[in-house]
Amino acid sequence: MIALSHRATPHGQAAAPTIAGLLAAATQRLGGHSDSPRLDAEVLLARVLEKPRSFLLAWPEKHIDRHCMADYEALIARRMDGEPVAYLTGRKEFWSLQLRVDRHTLIPRPETEHLVEAALTWLPADRPCRVADLGTGSGAIALALAWERRHWRITACDKSPEALATARRNATELGLDNVEFRQGDWCAALEDGGQFDLIAANPPYIRNGDPRLDEAVLRFEPRLALIAGDDGLEDLAAIIHQARAHLRPGGRLLLEHGDDQAAAVMTLLDQAGYEEISDQRDYAGRPRLARARWGRP
Repeated sequence: MIALSHRATPHGQAAAPTIAGLLAAATQRLGGHSDSPRLDAEVLLARVLEKPRSFLLAWPEKHIDRHCMADYEALIARRMDGEPVAYLTGRKEFWSLQLRVDRHTLIPRPETEHLVEAALTWLPADRPCRVADLGTGSGAIALALAWERRHWRITACDKSPEALATARRNATELGLDNVEFRQGDWCAALEDGGQFDLIAANPPYIRNGDPRLDEAVLRFEPRLALIAGDDGLEDLAAIIHQARAHLRPGGRLLLEHGDDQAAAVMTLLDQAGYEEISDQRDYAGRPRLARARWGRP
């Protein structure tokens, strides 16, 4: 349990712990289990209290009842076991949108916002466009594009029915009605769906046994959304091959990949007949986003 010193009441009973006391104790416990123990402690307590983090700062001496204490202890224990905060709260911010996430969806990463930016700048903003997001998971990419371009038609695909259910719920909560959801493996979900101006994907691209992969990530996030064979290129190669049949002439392909895969992905694109092949760097300066055009308009 979270160790606290309780102030005695006039009747000799221990007073309920305060917000400040809970946060101090939880931060200490999380010190060896998190890179941001204080932030985690605050986010989880705010989740239990159903209040914004600003409430914790405004009311540090507020006492917390036993029921909230028990719920908070359970979350702290799970965080110490390595479970990501996003799964503990059921929420993750992406592109300033609050998205539901669960164990069936990959937790959206900040670097994937670079893909959204590229799509928004690559396609004309003044006309309707058709965009497909393959392996949508929580819907992060599809919903960010749908939010910014209400006149675009977005198709969000995933082979996991559970992930699609989460993405649909996110779209409903955000009030987005320009997104269609389809179940299927990569471009198989696009059959009979016409041609697209852009196909985007953040597919699995980690190779089996990659020593850089955090063990906690593999324990909690869906393996199928992370691992792509011995070289990490299996799903990227499949999308590159399949997308050609679903892009209109002059259509674009955007693919997030590992920071050591740029040359291999560009080779795959070249061998598949794409043109205007290039690779962009993420906010940290690492090559992470392959771009290519299919045919001419």
